This record gives sequence, C-alpha cells and structure tokens, in this order.
Amino acid sequence: MVTSLFPPELETRATALIAAATARGQRIATAESCTGGLVAGLLTEIAGSSAVLERGFVTYSNHAKAELLGVPKDTLLQHGAVSEPVVRAMAEGALSRSRAHVAVAVTGIAGPGGGSADKPVGLVHFALAREGQPTLHLERRFGDLGRGAVRLATVDQALSLLEQAIAAPLLA
Repeated sequence: MVTSLFPPELETRATALIAAATARGQRIATAESCTGGLVAGLLTEIAGSSAVLERGFVTYSNHAKAELLGVPKDTLLQHGAVSEPVVRAMAEGALSRSRAHVAVAVTGIAGPGGGSADKPVGLVHFALAREGQPTLHLERRFGDLGRGAVRLATVDQALSLLEQAIAAPLLA
C-alpha cells in the first residue's frame, strides 16, 4: 500500500510548515509550471493543510500563466517562460489572485528535452511573494538529473522558501 508520493523527509518538513503556518494564521498559494502541482500536492499530503493552502495554480502553458496569473504576454515573449521576470510575475499574480499571505512560484526545464545553451535542462527559477515585502528570486541549475529528480529537487527548494517565509517576522 502506498502511503505517500513523497520522501519521508519532505513530508516531515511539510508537516512542520503546516503547523507553523497554522499557528501564525498564514495562508499559502502556489504557482507551478515544471512541477505540475507537486508543491501543492506535498502540502495536501499533510492533515490540516486546508487551514493553510489557500489555492494552487498549475500554469504549464504560457497562455495559462497570462490568463490565470496575469503574467504580461510581452514579458513571456521577451524573456521566455523560464526566466526571472516571469517567475516573479507568477508569484505576485498568485498572491494578488488569492487570499494567501505568501506565494511561491516555480518555472523550469525538467527535461529530458527543451533545454538550450542559455537555458539548460535542470534550470529552475523560483520566486516568493509575501505581503508588504519585495519579491524574492532564486535561480537553481540542478543539472540533467532526470525529469523526476529535477522536479523533486524543485519541490524541495520551494519548500525551503516557504519555510523561510513562514518563519520570518510578521509585518506590523
């Protein structure tokens, strides 16, 4: 019998995150491309996550990024879906289009194809938007580890960003 889709260490961290966010009255939104909803999926593995996970956006296509999150079409055309400007707009769009206090966004190239010299397989951009704070950006180059490994590494990094945000002092 399968008890979880995720490694135990990720579940343990997600459990602690859900508890901390619940205690602080913080709600989370996710905006995901290359992970296809795995960040939200990890959070919903945890009992009590309904008090924390406000909503998740799976925006795999550029059209979805523009329509659901308000990513400007010219930004997508100019920079491409896997870029800092796009992931920032995704996180900010998820925050503004939800009742969440914090939003994490991910977009990347999981492989095996789709990479280029400038944007290789394993490149993932992350953003974290939080009420009243500047949007944080992070770029990771995981390498061509295989599609599943890149996606799981992306979930791990997104969880780390959420952990930092929930642990940060609340604004007055």
